[in-house]
Amino acid sequence: MLPQNNIESLDGISSMDFTIKRLGTPTLNSPLQDVIFVDEDEKISFCADYEENVRLEKAGLKVPAFLAAGPRRKIFHDAAWSRAAIVTCGGLCPGLNNVIKAIVNTLWHIYGVDNIFGIQYGYSGLIPSYNLSPIPLNPDVVDDIHQDGGTILGSSRGAQNVEEMVKTLDRLNINMLFTIGGDGTQRGAHEIAMEAEKRGVCISVIGIPKTIDNDLNFMDKTFGFESAVQAASPVITCAHNEAKGSYNGVGLIRIMGRDSGFIAASATLANSLVNFCLIPEVPFKIEGEDGFLKKLERRLALKHHAVIIVAEGAGQNLFDSKVVKDKSGNILHHDIGVYLQKKINDYFYDIKTEINIKYFDPSYEIRSITTNGMDSIFCLHLAQHAVHAAMAGMTDLVVGNWHGYFTYVPSLLTTSNRRKIDPQGQLWQSVLLTTRQLTY
Repeated sequence: MLPQNNIESLDGISSMDFTIKRLGTPTLNSPLQDVIFVDEDEKISFCADYEENVRLEKAGLKVPAFLAAGPRRKIFHDAAWSRAAIVTCGGLCPGLNNVIKAIVNTLWHIYGVDNIFGIQYGYSGLIPSYNLSPIPLNPDVVDDIHQDGGTILGSSRGAQNVEEMVKTLDRLNINMLFTIGGDGTQRGAHEIAMEAEKRGVCISVIGIPKTIDNDLNFMDKTFGFESAVQAASPVITCAHNEAKGSYNGVGLIRIMGRDSGFIAASATLANSLVNFCLIPEVPFKIEGEDGFLKKLERRLALKHHAVIIVAEGAGQNLFDSKVVKDKSGNILHHDIGVYLQKKINDYFYDIKTEINIKYFDPSYEIRSITTNGMDSIFCLHLAQHAVHAAMAGMTDLVVGNWHGYFTYVPSLLTTSNRRKIDPQGQLWQSVLLTTRQLTY
């Protein structure tokens, strides 16, 4: 079935433009040997369901498809004259250094590009007034950086003047820019690509999707997500141990998930000790017979312990105040974890019932860890496909992963909406079956 959070109708998805922009016609032979090249017209269907494709065709509508990622026989940029730059933006996420290393090694060893620079502290590093000099990168510099969390380049939030950034890239003779970040970063990358085109500056702007919340549109997953889910598991175990160690013990875990609850939901399934999972996509009530507090009371009466995991963006309907945004334009949410901790304590105090609540917030520990094995492999693939796209002269795109295939997605589509959990979908239904939170 077509994902309901991405489209409203068959007409809507058929009319979306999946075309990838190019700087020009690639005319140079690829230096790659003994590889399987991807044909220029090779596509990955948007619809996983064969019947949906048939319905589109019968309706006389275009079957939507992404351009397949991978190396091309002909490339656009001459490696001997190429200069590449890498920038990391936004919050930390497991895998940033893995991606940097893989981009450098692919450019250097596979394509022969030996002028590579790291831009310091996000897009700020492209603004001269910050006095942040680019860092020369080579395979020796990045050799062991994958063993560390964070990013060797530093990061920052917030938009910068796009004209100044393109002027800086032009002065540095950069013809390939790799932007590692989430929706705000990729919106900025799109603006850079548009400004470069307007000024006649020939730069391939290629995005690598970094969002620990796994909420970029037209992506099955983004790097760092699997590592975050794995890192959350021992926290759940600790919360469970603390809860069972006290009479009417409650382990309350606040975890990342500003607008989408993928980490909370997936961590719940990965370590099925959770009794209540609260996510932004599913509003909940606090008071009343069907409210959260009453359900928790019934759970404690039955088992005398409970584990709750709540995504940071859940329950924002319970607050009443003006909207405040951060430098990247993201809404700053109220602290649902602290709110729930107080509400739970107050409720059980009022009904004269003893409880022992332990509060966990592992957000920053999880963001700054190194990747697990599968995430490391995923970072490598994303980086390699990003370099293939850049060398072929593509621009204004983000490397995606769809139905098990790597794809190239126009930047505007990637940032058009946030990917969210479908409350009627398999993931959330599995959470409800596992926690049984609706039965209390």
